[in-house]
Amino acid sequence: MNYTFEQYRHSADFLRARLGGFSPKIAMILGSGLGYLGDLVEDAAAVPYGDIPHFKTSTAPGHKGRLVFGTLEGQPVAVMQGRMHHYEGYSYEEVAYAVRVLRLLGCDTLIVNTSFSQGCLMLISDHIKFFLESPLRGENIPEFGVRFPDASHLYTPALRTLARETAGELGIDLKEGVYMYFPGPQYETPAEIRAGRILGADAAGMSTAPEVIAAGHCGMRVLGFTLLSNMAAGILDQPLTEQEVLDAAEACRDKFSRLVLACLRKID
Repeated sequence: MNYTFEQYRHSADFLRARLGGFSPKIAMILGSGLGYLGDLVEDAAAVPYGDIPHFKTSTAPGHKGRLVFGTLEGQPVAVMQGRMHHYEGYSYEEVAYAVRVLRLLGCDTLIVNTSFSQGCLMLISDHIKFFLESPLRGENIPEFGVRFPDASHLYTPALRTLARETAGELGIDLKEGVYMYFPGPQYETPAEIRAGRILGADAAGMSTAPEVIAAGHCGMRVLGFTLLSNMAAGILDQPLTEQEVLDAAEACRDKFSRLVLACLRKID
């Protein structure tokens, strides 16, 4: 389906009425096993996705499926505890719907985290997405952006510099590389992983790219991290499992939290 600007505004107006004047500036999308950061928000107001007009629900394991508004490290934030995925049966526009609503609420920066040698954190410098349509497919909504947006710097260079410097100060080994989007829900085949390597991908996953495209279209700055939770198909002689993702997120909890919270404190 193609949403109208009025539908986005309806969702934003509903949330604005629930928030009583609170205006978030930084949006955070937390993937599988990473939603605990939303539990650290102070003076929190939580709104289940199912209560918000036109929102879809999150069905993936480890996703609470709610928006948490409040203050985190002194920053007014809107935290998505869980996201929607294309493999859940949603269109790319539905996957990215919340990003545009949060932009209307006042968010100008998006921190996006996803899970996929275990416990390793990677700063996303760029992504590859070849599959199917774009979240911007259909009639353009000029209130958000132009018909043909530039995608040269979707992952904001200044925020990537901030993340690298912060990781260095904390003594955290932060890799940096290109994330390749696959629609899922099946894991990638060994041949697909080999193709991704040839194309320049350093990691693969089933989220992030649709939301980032929508965020870039409406002028938001983006800082992206991914937790490398399992070795890709064909690298180790063992099947891939969802539990690996959740276990790796838990193992990396302290390191990931320290890095993201320290970056939050520095974002102007």
